[in-house]
Amino acid sequence: MTAGRALPITVRGLVRRYGKVAALDGVDLDVAQGEFLTLLGPSGSGKTTLLMIMAGFTRPDAGSVKFGNVEMVRTPPHKRNLGVVFQSYALFPHMDVAANVAFPLTLRGVGGAERERRVKQALEQVQLGALGGRRVDQLSGGQRQRVALARAIVFEPGILLMDEPLSALDKKLREQMQIELRHLHRSLGTTVIYVTHDQREALTLSDRIAVIDQGQIQQIDTPQRLYEEPASHFVADFIGDSTFVPVTVAGGVARWRDVPLRLPTAPRDGAYLLVLRPEKLVLGGAPDLNGIDAEVAEIVYQGDSVRVDVRLAGGDIVTLRELARAGRIAALPPPGSIVRLGFDPADTLLVPAP
Repeated sequence: MTAGRALPITVRGLVRRYGKVAALDGVDLDVAQGEFLTLLGPSGSGKTTLLMIMAGFTRPDAGSVKFGNVEMVRTPPHKRNLGVVFQSYALFPHMDVAANVAFPLTLRGVGGAERERRVKQALEQVQLGALGGRRVDQLSGGQRQRVALARAIVFEPGILLMDEPLSALDKKLREQMQIELRHLHRSLGTTVIYVTHDQREALTLSDRIAVIDQGQIQQIDTPQRLYEEPASHFVADFIGDSTFVPVTVAGGVARWRDVPLRLPTAPRDGAYLLVLRPEKLVLGGAPDLNGIDAEVAEIVYQGDSVRVDVRLAGGDIVTLRELARAGRIAALPPPGSIVRLGFDPADTLLVPAP
């Protein structure tokens, strides 16, 4: 395997059991060369187990993992040409920043001027070029994360694995680091496998997202298609904020109670759930919108936006969100008012009822 060349990853029939529990249950996955793929799922879904098998820290009970055309299941971790970044950073406190970053090069026998050049380049790529001589315990959390990232890329790995690397950072710094990671990936072109349970982080970073639950990939697609066209109730519920309302389709016509709904395409007859997302809803009906009558239950000011909860017939609470523009809050109908909840037919999404 050649350092510095991004590699595709092929996973086939991967199984890993812990007693009677299947952490992974026959997983197949193809990752393109240079792709940023995120493994997204709740705790215990199997995403970290899949990453640890790729890293070589966990042995599968069955299946295949190939980097390029090379089978890796029996290859020890230190021979896989992987950069790995963990949530804990795993930095050496007795070394300064430059020594931490240089460590993988030292293990590979790279020394002298070449090692210094690569360390300097890696630190500049993560915007720490002036901090090579600083002690690790003198760094902020965000700076430590950048050092861990520099150490993972300094030897130009073909694949970079990242296990919830930003979860210890505060919200503002985490969002900043997400954008920096996007830019770094574009400049490096390395194949990245990224694990998170944060849906917004996955949507921000990824070329594609694999949603995992109960040891299986439920859906894999681009962020936009995954959000706009979820294949199941689980995916729609996990990606984005949603309320689910039961609908029936008969004769090609969808109805909520007795209210007909126009759809982008007519699904097969059967029982479905209407997915109502806050940002797709408006108060007030127009002839070209689907509409449902509702009662305003609560209005909550949240700084940049206003959350409006409405109650449908039958008791379902649906949330919509509006930008907090000047005068808008005063113009909203007060709690107890009957309003029309409108949504575009193009945004009218049904998923099969579980």
